[in-house]
Amino acid sequence: MAVPISQMWTVATYVLRQKIKGRKQYPLVLMLEPLFRCNLACAGCGKIQYPSHVLKMQLTPEDCFQAVDECGAPTVAIPGGEPLLHPQIGEIVEGLVARKKYIYLCTNALLLKQKIHLFKPSKYLTFSVHMDGQREHHDFSVCLEGGYEKAAEGIKEALRRGFRVTTNTTLFDGADPKSVRAFFDEMMELGVEGMMLSPGYSYEKAPDQTHFLGRARTRRLFRAILSNRRSDWRFNMSPLFLEFLMGKRDYACTPWGMPTYNVFGWQKPCYLLQDGYADTFAELLATTEWEHYGTESGNPKCANCMVHSGYEASAVNDTFGSLRGLWHTARATLWNSYNDPSALKLLDEPVRPVHAVNPLVQIEAPAAEETRV
Repeated sequence: MAVPISQMWTVATYVLRQKIKGRKQYPLVLMLEPLFRCNLACAGCGKIQYPSHVLKMQLTPEDCFQAVDECGAPTVAIPGGEPLLHPQIGEIVEGLVARKKYIYLCTNALLLKQKIHLFKPSKYLTFSVHMDGQREHHDFSVCLEGGYEKAAEGIKEALRRGFRVTTNTTLFDGADPKSVRAFFDEMMELGVEGMMLSPGYSYEKAPDQTHFLGRARTRRLFRAILSNRRSDWRFNMSPLFLEFLMGKRDYACTPWGMPTYNVFGWQKPCYLLQDGYADTFAELLATTEWEHYGTESGNPKCANCMVHSGYEASAVNDTFGSLRGLWHTARATLWNSYNDPSALKLLDEPVRPVHAVNPLVQIEAPAAEETRV
């Protein structure tokens, strides 16, 4: 099972409490960004395109604890940038574990072997390692030759020491479904607990603006990848969200489900868009014009978004919103092979080589502590 029963129980009881209290807007996962700087410069990332003085900013442990306590979500994802570059990341994680929050520390794993002594294995801590596909595709995606091997070494070391490890994969236009499926096999053989998937979102500041997926292409790609799946593939995410990506169900966006806190404050409206900031979580909920966001709003910035930060919370809400939703989730968990002969034909369609369409070239690996600013 990709998610431990204790974690599923914690999330389920939390959601049910919100339902009983009649709350329609509640956080499920806090996206806590302690810094923006990184030791990679991925082509599709819009989080590191800030001036040097901003990239030098970082949250203190006290800032992080206050945001977590204020938000109250049972799960905390720590993306960035690269969180392992934060000099007090060990203290931050220790404080969140003490609060019994389920933590997903999102890392490219280039520094994981070097920094792993800062952490203790716990059911509350998972290293979510950024892996964008098989070796060649991953290295090209992160613009670093040898990146796949370094990440795999970090995963092996974390598993050897008894840590929970998942992978986090972002798929862009031009992804080869056959290669992605082979990558799933590689990750299962490596021994990770589960895999997380999301289509790429077109950050306005990302250097590469040509390879983000539209909705129709997203559904087609994920249908090819996730239909006729192997029984040993484990996914660390809502099965209904995976069905959403495959085009089997539709959801409205719930951007408040995964709110973001970073060096600027509470980001409006979500992890992906920056339309201002609030000083408190209560202010974020009260002052954000939520009706202006999501595909159904007509906002062009949201037109093609199907990203987990907007829609996985919608799927979780569906699970606990009715007996029908609970049954659909159980069915998707137990009978998840999705036999689809027509989807097999999609695997044989020609795919443009990613090197032929990606305008960026690979760059040399940075030194262990180097930060590109």
